[in-house]
Amino acid sequence: MLDEYQIQLTRMLEAEQFEEAKRLLHFLLQCQGQDDVHYSEWESLLEWLNMAFPAYETEDALQMADQADDDPYGEEERLRAELLKSEQLDEAYMNQIVYIIQNHPMLEQQLLALERAVYMSLPLIDDQLIQWLESEQIHPVLQFKTLQCLKRRGVDRSVTLERMGEKVTLAVADTPLSLSEYPEPISAILKKTESVIEQDDPTLPYFAMELWKDCLQFLYGTATYARMADEKVLSTQCFAAALHLTLCLTVYGRANDDEIRDLYEINDSSRFCYEQACRVLRQVAVLLQGNGDEHQP
Repeated sequence: MLDEYQIQLTRMLEAEQFEEAKRLLHFLLQCQGQDDVHYSEWESLLEWLNMAFPAYETEDALQMADQADDDPYGEEERLRAELLKSEQLDEAYMNQIVYIIQNHPMLEQQLLALERAVYMSLPLIDDQLIQWLESEQIHPVLQFKTLQCLKRRGVDRSVTLERMGEKVTLAVADTPLSLSEYPEPISAILKKTESVIEQDDPTLPYFAMELWKDCLQFLYGTATYARMADEKVLSTQCFAAALHLTLCLTVYGRANDDEIRDLYEINDSSRFCYEQACRVLRQVAVLLQGNGDEHQP
């Protein structure tokens, strides 16, 4: 579990998710039973983050971070907006940002460029990003983040693109910016999984939420997503059980399929639905693990 925390912390820092990194560091420092060297490293990193980003140092800021998923326009985003507004954003600069988004070999750099593109006032960037989405084969996460970027820029039109091997048409304005903006059945799947796994390990719900957010970035707009958004109780149970199984395989490297099916009351009539859900989520988990810096999964 310590290795998983360290990996997650590294990802947060690489993605400039400083609020989330501070929250995780505060959590780790409260845990018991680790080597002193780990606590020293976490304290030093937290101290550096507090010095480099003092806007998030107060207790009030930590409480606000608990609501970060429901507030995509929080303090961190406002600070970034002010920083970017101070730059000379001409057409040459826009072309440079678009080039990075479309061609940089590292996914993290492409995502950072998308963050800058949100605040660029030049309207030409919208058409360039939409044309790119509709004409190129793009990593599913990068597709999803580009849709979010376009929504935050105020784009109100539909885009036709290929998602996980399916051709879909999506309204940019419908793209969720946080977990709270997904349909209720999508949230119900995560809540069901969290309610079961927290009885065995109180730290697992955090990883379940992160894994679920990653899965949604891959599956948004696909036929699988439509099934997950179905209000039928059967879909909720099957996908919640599949998320539980995928989480155990990801974190522990093993899972007890029979036990998980019992926990979620998966019987013969729902077995096929459950196995379909497991197959899709495991596929996404494999793509996530092999993600690296490549453009294509």
